[in-house]
Parts: sequence; C-alpha cells; structure tokens
Amino acid sequence: MTVCRLCGSSDLTGVVDLGATPPCERILTAGQLDEPEVTYPLHLRVCTSCWLAQIPPLISPEETFTDYAYFSSYSTSWVEHARSFVAGLALRPDSFVVEVASNDGYLLRHVVERGVRCLGIEPSVNVGAAAREKGVPTVTAFLTPESARAVVREHGTADYVVANNVYAHIPDVVGFTEGLRTLVADDGLVSIEVQHLLTLIEGNQYDTIYHEHFQYYTVASAQRALAGGGLTVVDVELLPTHGGSIRLWAKPAETAEPPSRLVSDVLALEKAAGLHELSGYVGFANRVAKVRRDLLRFLVDAAEDGKTVVGYGAPGKGNTLLNHCGIRPDLLAYTVDRNPYKHGKFTPGARIPILEPDRIAADRPDYVLVLPWNLRDELIEQLSYVRHWGGRLVFPIPALEIV
Repeated sequence: MTVCRLCGSSDLTGVVDLGATPPCERILTAGQLDEPEVTYPLHLRVCTSCWLAQIPPLISPEETFTDYAYFSSYSTSWVEHARSFVAGLALRPDSFVVEVASNDGYLLRHVVERGVRCLGIEPSVNVGAAAREKGVPTVTAFLTPESARAVVREHGTADYVVANNVYAHIPDVVGFTEGLRTLVADDGLVSIEVQHLLTLIEGNQYDTIYHEHFQYYTVASAQRALAGGGLTVVDVELLPTHGGSIRLWAKPAETAEPPSRLVSDVLALEKAAGLHELSGYVGFANRVAKVRRDLLRFLVDAAEDGKTVVGYGAPGKGNTLLNHCGIRPDLLAYTVDRNPYKHGKFTPGARIPILEPDRIAADRPDYVLVLPWNLRDELIEQLSYVRHWGGRLVFPIPALEIV
C-alpha cells in the first residue's frame, strides 16, 4: 500500500502487523481441507495527513459479499438494536427508507411492520433472498453512484438512508459516499453506524481488523470521508455495539446545519486519546502481542491439565484472533454457531470444526471461549447453562477474563 485511499497521501505509518491470514468469511467445507488456502497480509496503517486508518484492498467486495455467510437476524441483541433504532425514527405514512447492505432484512422488517415504504440494497444473493422471503423489498446490488441513480429513477429519493456496519467494507470510500448522497433527499438524513477507532485502540479490539474491513474511523476521519461525497456530519451518538461504535447522522452539504455539541465533544475525546496524531497509536502493537500471549498461555495450560476448551461463535473477528494466535484443534476442539449455514464446515486458516450449539450441552466442556466477545451480555445469558456442570466462559478481549 503506497497511498491513502481517501486523500492520496503517501504518509502512511504502520500501527499493527498481524501477519498473513485468509479472508475471514471464507469458511471451508470438508472437501476443501486438503486444498491450499490463499492468505493475504493484514497490516493496519494510518495516514498521517487525514488520519484514516486502513489496510490495503487486497480482496474485492465482490469476492466476499456475493455469497455471504453472515445473517444479522441470528443475533438477538442486534435485532433488538435495529428495532429500537426504527422506533426512534420520525416516520410518516408517506416516508421512504432505504438501507444499504440490508442483509437479511433484520432492520427493514420493522419498517415494513409500521406500514412504511422501504427498500433494501444488498449485494449478497443468498441473504438478500432471505430478506425477500420475510417480505422486505430488496434489490441485489453493490452501492455505487450508478446503482444509486438507478434506484432513485425507479423509487425516488429517500427520507432516511441507513448504512449500518458497511462503511468500513468498501474500498472506494468517495464513490460509496456519493451513492449515499444520491439516494437521500435534499432534506433527508443519512445514518451510518461503524466501529469507533477510539474503542478499537483503547480496548485492544484488534480482532475486528480483517480483510473485509478496509478502513477504521474516528469521527474526524469520517467527517473528511463524508465531505468527499457531498455529506456533512451534523450529529453523532456513541453506541455500545461491536465493542463501541459511532452512529453518524449526516445531511447533504448544501442543506446541513452546523454540527451538534456532541460532535465537538467526541472530537475532543479522540484528540485527548492522541488519535489525531501518532501518539495515540504507539503501544497498540505491544498490547496486541500481550493478548496473544495470555490467550495461548491459558489454552496450553488447559490442555496440559487435561481440560477441554471449545469455542462459541464463528464470527469474522474470531478468525483474525484464531489465526493471529496460531490456534488449532489441539487447543480448541471445535466452535459452535447459531447459523446453520456454517454447520459442518471449518474456520478459515485455523480449520476449527463449526458445529451446532447443542454440542456444548452434550459434551460439557470445562471452558467455552467466546469469540463474539462484543455480545458479552447476550451470550452470558445464553450460555448460563454452562455453570450447571461447573464450566466457565472465557473472554479473550480486551484482556483475558474467565467468568
């Protein structure tokens, strides 16, 4: 990577190098276990001109999202998060809501329930089909300025454009943002949720760095990115989702009012953490190395003591963790996942078997390593039965914790 994808500067500085890993969503079938896997460097850098943190675009969105293994509706807390968001929108009977990267209709189904017109734009054929089966109108497309114009020609502009957990997934930041601007009415609002780089750095959340995430935002870098496509940030909310996210509210630049006080407050938090200069990134790589050492030490000690350890979840972030730590089935016998699409398959790189959730109760392991640690409260409740035989939950991030 030689230049910043946002501002074109060549002033890129390394933050953490996680080696080379396969793309985190390319789970394997049994028939692929004897085949080679392609790996790609996973090196996070920050641009010291615009402060966008980023990795090289070594894989294309088409490679990842045309047929996708993630279905949002399998997370109870995420569905509730979406329901609450929709409930807070000032929707009228004649409103029009568009969601970009609408997945399986987890959010727009709540708009449908309110009798309001909506449309999902989802690139993954399989999850888009699942949305349509739920009654959520969905077109199969990647958002570009061209596809946005096609939607507007057929459906008109939207009062609300929602883009949750997708703004990090697109290498063409400016083109995608121009697509958002095309979709939204001149007096409309764009809502973007994305992980906050502040909590990623402060919480050692390095497993959220993977090839499908091309960039990592502060409010400051997001302001610059949105401005490049004709949108102005007018408000921001701090959210607990994904270990700490920001919800950016933006309007077309020509109609936007001055940013709220909260925008200034969050910018001040980022500045105090050193994220608008290099000082905030120094030491992150050393903290990442400690997370790795502590987890490996626990797994090796458990194996030598004859204890059984299995995983819960097979999220993308878990695959970064497993591969960076070099964890294999001798240390983690298997993991389970609620998504039937993944059952009987294997995690990329580490090749950990992915089984159905009821295997945990059947096998009664000593420890369950929770890979989607960001769903901590939800999963502590879901896995409460583990305590019945004296089992314990293990959370690897931000620091090793045995519950």
